[in-house]
Amino acid sequence: MTLDDLFSQLWQRYAALTPQAQEIKDLFETRGETVVNDHVAFRTLNDHRLGIHKLAQPFLDLGYTEQDEYHFEAKKLYAKYYAHEDPLRPKVFISELLLEKCSDELRHTMECLVDTMTEDQLSDPMMLNMGRPWDTSHADYEKLYAESEYAAWLSAFGFCANHFTVFFNALKTFDELKDLAEFVEESGYPMNTSGGLIKGSPEVYLEQCSTMATKVPVTFTDGTFELPSCFYEFARRYEMPEGGLYQGFVAASADKIFESTNQ
Repeated sequence: MTLDDLFSQLWQRYAALTPQAQEIKDLFETRGETVVNDHVAFRTLNDHRLGIHKLAQPFLDLGYTEQDEYHFEAKKLYAKYYAHEDPLRPKVFISELLLEKCSDELRHTMECLVDTMTEDQLSDPMMLNMGRPWDTSHADYEKLYAESEYAAWLSAFGFCANHFTVFFNALKTFDELKDLAEFVEESGYPMNTSGGLIKGSPEVYLEQCSTMATKVPVTFTDGTFELPSCFYEFARRYEMPEGGLYQGFVAASADKIFESTNQ
């Protein structure tokens, strides 16, 4: 599999769950823009069977290397990001829920879901894009949500790209990220305002904003319910004092971007 094949497969599942992403991309292209992907993000658990290392493997096999790590204490998350030697390739951000920091009930619920996965599923090199590999109830989703939106989201959607990200610097028709955010919102797509519309600043060399996740019907064992699925992010990178655009992430901003899937 080539990198182009991998990202094409990831986009197909993501766009099916997130119709707004293709619609917004089309809006940009109608303005004459060429949309470049800055990074793609995934969620998982720190269970040894499907932790960050497992989801990262397809990228590592295709020339990506680990770059940095991030801690999100309040959300009980740990994350790493990976980059390709070709700077035009999207970065990859993978986070995982630290089960040992969660309640016994949440940990038991999530481990039971993983226990239902088959050996074939657990050994699938494309686990990161298999969708939800287990059955679960909306009642359990709500219990999980009360403690961790992240865990609840994983229980409902499983494994897929949680968001793609438009690289603002490659766009030509917007002066500021705020102008882009206002254009997206005026086009009918609500934006995430947790921590402010624009997260970050030129002082930390990164500005980010994102839509709120598309709501889609999700089938559970006890019925079908509309839940926030995935979202579209936009990132502007600034020049570093030593030269070159900043390539990493800002934990305080990413913490608020996670909330794009809140109900």
